[in-house]
Amino acid sequence: MTATAPITQDVLTLPRKLPEGGLINLIGLTRDQVLAALLAAGTPAGQAKMRVRQVWQWVYYWGIRDFAQMTNLAKDYRALLAEHFVVELPEVVTRQVSADGTRKYLVRIAGGHEVEVVYIPETDRGTLCISSQVGCTLTCSFCHTGTQKLVRNLTAGEIVGQVMLARGDLGEWPVKGQPKPDGRLISNVVLMGMGEPLYNFDNVRDAMKVVMDDEGIALGRRRITLSTSGVVPEIARTALEIGCLLAVSFHATTDEVRDQLVPINKKWNIATLLDALRAYPGLSNSERITFEYVMLDGVNDSKDDAHRLVDLLRGIPAKVNLIPFNEWPGAPYKRSSGNRIHAFADIIHNAGYASPIRTPRGEDIMAACGQLKSESQKQRRSAQKASAAE
Repeated sequence: MTATAPITQDVLTLPRKLPEGGLINLIGLTRDQVLAALLAAGTPAGQAKMRVRQVWQWVYYWGIRDFAQMTNLAKDYRALLAEHFVVELPEVVTRQVSADGTRKYLVRIAGGHEVEVVYIPETDRGTLCISSQVGCTLTCSFCHTGTQKLVRNLTAGEIVGQVMLARGDLGEWPVKGQPKPDGRLISNVVLMGMGEPLYNFDNVRDAMKVVMDDEGIALGRRRITLSTSGVVPEIARTALEIGCLLAVSFHATTDEVRDQLVPINKKWNIATLLDALRAYPGLSNSERITFEYVMLDGVNDSKDDAHRLVDLLRGIPAKVNLIPFNEWPGAPYKRSSGNRIHAFADIIHNAGYASPIRTPRGEDIMAACGQLKSESQKQRRSAQKASAAE
């Protein structure tokens, strides 16, 4: 086998080397990046596109992470791959299963940082809620995750890795020689975990391109929903460069209230946000924008709020997801009563908008919407306090 020079980070548009051994992680690389990396490792130019396709299918269709098992590749080529690359996923630190079947994973990434991933099984679908940042900058007052400071953006590989590790835990990778399972356990992916996806746009885009690729995980673009609190300059790019569905964390019908609940509103207020949404490329009745609206007792749950929301939505193909507030220790709000939530939903529905009330899931393991915050962070702080007291 011909010796090749070490691959440098300049081959790729993003730093992908792992700390140990200098090997490059293939997870999260775009097809063009994989092609460039294989060429730099010594793959003959005439074979490179074919090798990209073969490796891609092994990794993303079959879920194979050991080059030795990629049996349609020659042994010397498998050795070359192992010399330069790894297929590395984030580490699952803990896995909790709720009484309702919801699974919450605490996942460790490079640098020892941790994020949380949640799988929600339902009768007609299985939804995986993934994170895009360690921590969050938005400080939404009702959100437990927002009480963490932002540490860093996740790489495309760390985002794709969340999908892959969940598929592995659920036993969803196909097995050669065995019948393909009916349906999909992970049928939908939502970028609604830790962080603001549009503050990490490039990595989120590249990761979702991998997840949507037809020769791999192959989730259709309408099976992926990106949730933003309203980063207006990046909203149109979501449609043009990713093509997934869009959800907006709205939660209020006046700037005064939204400034308190979702402080990004002070930068891009309700009128500015709605103008961007009305101009959203490809918006139609079949591809509506979802407005997420957490129901807070005495804050945003009046009939007047419901009527104002209807007025604000005029001209936007939309549905409104009403989310009973998921309380967490020290939360400054209470959940609206069932009567108030249903009265609110009726007003929205009667105006012609779908207004489903989300059933809280995984509350017993703090996996419900707005509750995600790494338990290990709390444990480390407790240990530090105990150590300081000694």
